[in-house]
Amino acid sequence: MNTDQTDQTARCFGRHAAGDPTYAAYHDTEWGRPIHNDQALFERICLEGFQVGLSWRTILHKREAFRELFADFDPATVAAFGDADVERLLGDATIIRNRAKIMACVKGARALLAMHDAGETLDGLIWGSRPSAHQRPTEATRPDLTPESDELAAALRKRGFRFVGPVNVYATMQACGVVNDHIRGCRIGDEIEAATAG
Repeated sequence: MNTDQTDQTARCFGRHAAGDPTYAAYHDTEWGRPIHNDQALFERICLEGFQVGLSWRTILHKREAFRELFADFDPATVAAFGDADVERLLGDATIIRNRAKIMACVKGARALLAMHDAGETLDGLIWGSRPSAHQRPTEATRPDLTPESDELAAALRKRGFRFVGPVNVYATMQACGVVNDHIRGCRIGDEIEAATAG
């Protein structure tokens, strides 16, 4: 059997990853693996916000530029961005130049610092939304949102985050391993399931 065919049938993003090593590596090494670091979680929230209305492939291929321009999504640094920083970002074609989405990241960083000041963590908030029971889906049954993502989106908005609707918040939950939504039969999902069992 052709190696590409084997890879496509072994990973649930096969049709997306075909011919795109960056996408394949993201699926195999990152998507769905548990993340508990607040800075890394903040990055995922920001990138999912930038993804709204666009493809994840677009964001993924611009991720290193986002990391460079947003100081690796260090919340203290991003929270200090002022008007000149926003204009600088709007002028850089290596990222998505959308003022509302850029401002959502800045406001999200400030919201995260406020959470820390109040003794809260993004890790605690996001992982607190983990469903008590979850079954890995098929391609046809993988949801776009859940009651838990709706509640988490509301909790994030209440704290000052923006571009956190229930659909892209569920995408964040998937990306960060809060739910393992690798479809049944995906070898990476099997690996994650085995590693997180118990």
